[in-house]
Amino acid sequence: MIKIKSSPILWATFVAFALAPVMGGVFMLILQDSEALAKAGALAIKANAMNFEANWVSYFDILIQAVGVGGVMVFGFVISWVFGREYSDGTAKDLLVLPTSRITILNAKFMVYVIWCFALAVSNLLAGLIIGTLLQLPATDIALLIPKLTSYAVTTALTVIVGIPIAFFALYGKGYLAPLGFVALTLVFAQVIAAIGYGSYFPWSIPGLYSGAGGEYRLLLNHYSYTILVLTGAAGYLTTTIYWKRADQTK
Repeated sequence: MIKIKSSPILWATFVAFALAPVMGGVFMLILQDSEALAKAGALAIKANAMNFEANWVSYFDILIQAVGVGGVMVFGFVISWVFGREYSDGTAKDLLVLPTSRITILNAKFMVYVIWCFALAVSNLLAGLIIGTLLQLPATDIALLIPKLTSYAVTTALTVIVGIPIAFFALYGKGYLAPLGFVALTLVFAQVIAAIGYGSYFPWSIPGLYSGAGGEYRLLLNHYSYTILVLTGAAGYLTTTIYWKRADQTK
C-alpha cells in the first residue's frame, strides 16, 4: 500500500476511469437538448437503441456499462501493475527474502487489487452523482435507483473476478507486457464472441453483457455463464499461487 500511495499510477487510474462519468455527463447534456441530439449522429442512434433519456436511470445505465466494458481494461491494468511491478523494478527477489510466506505476499497483492478496483468504482459513482446534480437531472424515485446500484455493484464484482487470471501472466511474463497483451486480446475476443452470440460463455464478455452494453444479448446469460466466470477467477488464483510457490525466481 505504501508503494501505491507513492506512485502516480494510482491517481492516473482514477483519472482515466473518471472519463466514464464525464462522458456520461456529456451524453446527458446532449440528450437534454433536442437540437444537439439531432446533430449528434451516432450518439443519437445509440441513445435511441438503448432507450436512453436525460434522467438518473439512464445515467446509471451508462455508468454500469462503463464498469462492465471499460473496467475490463482498467482493472486489467491495475492487476498488471500490482503483480508485475517488482519484476520491472528488479525487486522481486528482494520481496521473496522477506520473512513472510509467499502465499501471504500473493494474497496481500490480490487484496490490494480488489480494494483498488472497488475504490475506482466508488469514485466513479460519486463523480456521477456530482455531475448529474450539476446537470440538474430530474429527481427520481430512489426505489428505481436501488436496482441500478445493485447492478453496478454486481458488474464491478464480475469484472474484478474476471481480471484475476491476469496476475498469472504478470508473474509468468515477469513484467507488464504479457498481462497487458492478454488484456488486449481478451477485449478483442470479448467483442467478437459477444457479437456472434456466444458471449454468455466467454468469461471476459460476461461483465459487459450483464451491464447491458450488449442490449438484448444480456438475456443469454444464465447460471452456466456465472459458473464459468467464477471458475475462471478461481483457476486464475490457483494457477497464480502454484506458479508463485514453485517458480524459480531469477529476476
